[in-house]
Amino acid sequence: MAESGTVDLLDLCVPNALHRSFAELGAEAGLHVLCTKPLAAYCGQGLAADSTDAEVAARPALDQWRLAVGDARAMRDAFLRGDGRLFYGENWLYAPSFQRALGLLERANSPVLEMRGWECHSGSHASYARSLREAGGGALLRLGAHPIGAMLHVKREEGRRLDGRAVLPVSVIAEVADCSRAVTDRGMPSRVASDWGDVENWGLVSIAFEDGSRGVATGSDNWLGGMDSRLQLLAARARLECNLSPSDALRAYTPESDVFGDENLMEKLDTGAGWSTPMPDEDWTSGHLSMCQSVADSARAGTPAAGDADLGVAVTSLVYAAYQSAAEGRRVALAELEAGDTHAE
Repeated sequence: MAESGTVDLLDLCVPNALHRSFAELGAEAGLHVLCTKPLAAYCGQGLAADSTDAEVAARPALDQWRLAVGDARAMRDAFLRGDGRLFYGENWLYAPSFQRALGLLERANSPVLEMRGWECHSGSHASYARSLREAGGGALLRLGAHPIGAMLHVKREEGRRLDGRAVLPVSVIAEVADCSRAVTDRGMPSRVASDWGDVENWGLVSIAFEDGSRGVATGSDNWLGGMDSRLQLLAARARLECNLSPSDALRAYTPESDVFGDENLMEKLDTGAGWSTPMPDEDWTSGHLSMCQSVADSARAGTPAAGDADLGVAVTSLVYAAYQSAAEGRRVALAELEAGDTHAE
């Protein structure tokens, strides 16, 4: 496709381990590339091809951060040398509720003091999502990257508006776990996905920003009842809540799971029985349609994009700093990672 001469933009929806190599193919061909989150991941770079997930996981957390962030920066830099542009595929930035919230924050001219966000469902059933070598992480990376990216964007835009520069994160403290073991170790039935191997199915990170504000992001595969994606913004003069999913514009009830046949009511809904919130247009409310159109417009006109390569690098850095925090049980300063200092504060 890249060599065909008939393609303008590549949309990378491939396992995380392939992001860098595919993106660099696009850059070499002078194409634009839209890469889904996360921009890059630690997937055992430099280890033997037959290394096990346990061997991949044994790499020190600081080395995992260096390799993941190194790949993200290499992807960004590859496009600085050519004609194409690299876009970061974070759909939350383009969701109508999030866009409206940004506009209200600008109108209120009010700093955001606290943010809470999560994406939760009953678990990915893709086999590669369970492989550290292919996915690079579990729920914190796969799901938590959404609220993390949104929070970084909020403070980036707020800082530029109020101070002329982005408000940056400075440190994180995090925890990760495979909560499904509480069921699988007992051999009990479960409606959530299990057998996660060396990746977590739950993760939480608290982000400290340089202006003193805080963000708490969660990713969980322990959530029945369909996709739940929300962001709460607590500002000095306003409080905003973005409900990407579920949306209660339409509510439905049926006593039997097969009443609506094969209709897709909402993503990850495990049964159609009982009350549900059928999404009027899930691609629109989630921001995917607006993201694709915005990226196409930005690529054509050469205008800035909300989901740019710098945001993708920043999310990668923060998630792997969170993994180091979880591994070492302490708060980790991002400047410490940049300096290569592994000593505690």
